[in-house]
Amino acid sequence: MNFIDEAYLEIKAGDGGSGASSFRREKYIPFGGPDGGDGGKGGDIYFKVNVNLNTLVDFQNKKIFNAKNGQRGAGKNKFGPAGEDLIIDVPLGTVIYDHNTDEELIDCTDKLGIYLIARGGDGGLGNAKFKSSTNQAPRKCTPGFKGETRSVRLELKSLADVGLVGFPNAGKSTFLNKVSSAKPKIGDYPFTTLRPHLGTIKGNDSSFVIADIPGLIEGASDGAGLGIKFLKHISRTGLLLIFADLFSTENIKPVKQVQLLKNELDSFKDDLTQKVSWIICNKIDLINDEDLSQIKTELEKELNMSSEEIFFISAATGEGTSELLKKLETEVIRSKSSLKL
Repeated sequence: MNFIDEAYLEIKAGDGGSGASSFRREKYIPFGGPDGGDGGKGGDIYFKVNVNLNTLVDFQNKKIFNAKNGQRGAGKNKFGPAGEDLIIDVPLGTVIYDHNTDEELIDCTDKLGIYLIARGGDGGLGNAKFKSSTNQAPRKCTPGFKGETRSVRLELKSLADVGLVGFPNAGKSTFLNKVSSAKPKIGDYPFTTLRPHLGTIKGNDSSFVIADIPGLIEGASDGAGLGIKFLKHISRTGLLLIFADLFSTENIKPVKQVQLLKNELDSFKDDLTQKVSWIICNKIDLINDEDLSQIKTELEKELNMSSEEIFFISAATGEGTSELLKKLETEVIRSKSSLKL
């Protein structure tokens, strides 16, 4: 599996260079004063958002990052060169935690964001700084300060307006493939989607992003299957589309599918059931009209949802998707407008 959404790194900013102890020695000035320069500052370490990245796979093998140390000062009041800063690229939506305390340090949600994670140590003082009226020839100089060290955990949470959730093979990937330029892998076996896929939908008045989250199974919130690795990706989405498979090979009724999925969302720590959610019943092309009518009635009654929150589509043929997309655009615009108030 190439998608990596969690990484552990050891971060070490550069140490400051030591100050120099030196005295001016020139012709005709045999006893010049102190001229030792200060040491250079150690390099800082930053995380920078790179919108071209969508995985933390670069950190699978490289886990230790060190910025350059500052250099020692020199005579003739020469300051040591500062250590070069280190900039680490991460995908948009990366959250950085202190691995020891689990404290959230940085949430990389700005496309132009560059975030300081570890500050380099200041340089030491050269002996020129210690000259005084009572000490004209100090030999004292100080070492540089150590750079900050951190153990951090990186988690990638997809940034999307709409999240798709459902059991494996419910048709989410087919839907995203149909309505956007995203090309998720599709196949007839569990966990076909092994990484979240993002698709941009261009509406009449705006555009919005849909995230296809790998299929959940019962017990995903407790770590079963791959689902637990991806539930966090929908914690940022404003609207959830819960896909129900009308032609389930497991013979699980749509109502039961939705109830099981809602239980998983409710069990997850971020309380995902508090989000606005719609039910998307897929594969209507495989169901006769009589059975479809019965399913509609059962869903509205058992789930206590209005007909406006339940949609019937065929991701394969595109039937019903245009109406769904129009309503999605309206809901996303409404949601974004309420956030600005």
